Amino acid sequence: MSNQQSQQLGRTLWAIADQLRGAMNADDFRDYMLSFLFLRYLSDNYETAARRELGADYPQLPPTDPRAPLAVWYAQNADDVPAFEQLMRRRVHYVIEPRHLWSHIAELARTQHPELLKTLGEGFQFIEEESFDSTFQGLFSEINLSSDKLGRTYAERNAKLCSIIQKISEGIRDFSTDADTLGDAYEYLIGQFAAGGGKKAGEFYTPQPISTILSDIVVLDSQNPAAGKREKLERVLDITCGSGSLLLNVRKQMGPHGIGKIYGQEQNITTYNLARMNMLLHGVKDTEFEIHHGDSLKNDWDLLNEPNPAKKVAFDAIVANPPFSYRWEPTDALAEDFRFKSHGLAPKSAADFAFLLHAFHFLSAEGTMAIILPHGVLFRGGAEERIRTKLLKDGHIDTVIGLPANLFFSTGIPVCILVLKKCKKPDDVLFINAADHFEKGKKQNFLRQSDIDKIVGTYRERSEEERYARRVPMPEVEANGYNLNISRYVSTATAAEEIDLQAVHQQLVALEAQAAEAAARHNAFLAELGLPLI
Repeated sequence: MSNQQSQQLGRTLWAIADQLRGAMNADDFRDYMLSFLFLRYLSDNYETAARRELGADYPQLPPTDPRAPLAVWYAQNADDVPAFEQLMRRRVHYVIEPRHLWSHIAELARTQHPELLKTLGEGFQFIEEESFDSTFQGLFSEINLSSDKLGRTYAERNAKLCSIIQKISEGIRDFSTDADTLGDAYEYLIGQFAAGGGKKAGEFYTPQPISTILSDIVVLDSQNPAAGKREKLERVLDITCGSGSLLLNVRKQMGPHGIGKIYGQEQNITTYNLARMNMLLHGVKDTEFEIHHGDSLKNDWDLLNEPNPAKKVAFDAIVANPPFSYRWEPTDALAEDFRFKSHGLAPKSAADFAFLLHAFHFLSAEGTMAIILPHGVLFRGGAEERIRTKLLKDGHIDTVIGLPANLFFSTGIPVCILVLKKCKKPDDVLFINAADHFEKGKKQNFLRQSDIDKIVGTYRERSEEERYARRVPMPEVEANGYNLNISRYVSTATAAEEIDLQAVHQQLVALEAQAAEAAARHNAFLAELGLPLI
């Protein structure tokens, strides 16, 4: 399916959401809508695999038969079900019982069956606890099927869900169910809900153009970006992964077999569930990713809490869009933490460098890290100046990219991308000032494809361009007190036009003479007419 068709599916689903949610909060309805889309994907993927495995034994039912073919096979082959499900766990890594399949749920919705709500709840519980070999406990924890927002009584809630599911089923019936199509539609919906979520959207969504820049950068060869993409990334990490769009963008760049395993961490429970669904919906197997629910700054993930440098997990690519200027609680214990001990603690008022140092500690020697941060990290003093200075002296800050203002749903401030490496070759810092390269929108500004290509191409070739990009030698950075304010090195201001004062003076003298001559002729005419002279 083309990208245009995927967008059309997204728009169709968004129109359904806009029509059906009524007085329900958009964030609440998002969780229902995306969960149903997720169930549809899991079901269709499972039924397709079952049809392939069973071959001629897969029941062929007439169009008028509302039953799921797999339900018929289960009823006719009860003794073979355990072996079949064991096979399916090897093939697609999960199992869905026929009564929990989307086709059955949609039929219950179409007939306004009173058991829909109960069946749906049991289906969500089965997926969480029994469907996957690696359990997805709490995956639907934010879906409250007993919520008064759906209705005060069981009958009202059941009727509301029947209406929602029937509309969704009708809306997506004619669209492809492959992972790319539904995955793209899922991303579209996340973006639409984010657009309506204001500042809260910043918790879980990075606009696709910015996400593309980061992913395009980290997949390139770290020592020689001009050589192109690396053949393989063993491990990719996002320390504040939100809905997982950044990680999925990296995977899209590398292809489904170009990454060994994807890792992400997310503190918000709703967003954490969203990320896990998003991975599966894009065809990432549960064995190919690991998303941890926890606080990156506290480092409560056992996988990363290894103080021994020889044993720590290292990542070939790290991307991050942490909350800007997040207030945190630096403590004496954190000052001795292996992530911060060599550089110092970020101030209480802004954890930007705390997020950066946390991620950077786990970057491999040949890896690349790209992180989105507010401009303040480039020039603020105090503890942040000390951290920035050490990173620069150690040769870890490779590139500074300044982006236009008003690109995010959560803030209108301009932001920057810092590219860091453990073993940087050039003894300079590349500055890219892309602040003036964008398309203006009514509520937000947008990066065009040409803007994205220009940024990534400049990074890849490490090229210079007047009023856009410059490689600044380290002695010059040092002379500026390790201040990375982009306008110090690459100014977009146009130079004032030089004025030749002598030429201007001569022009004025000539104009004065012409005026005097014209006045004399005019007075001659006035004198002939007997009128007062001027």
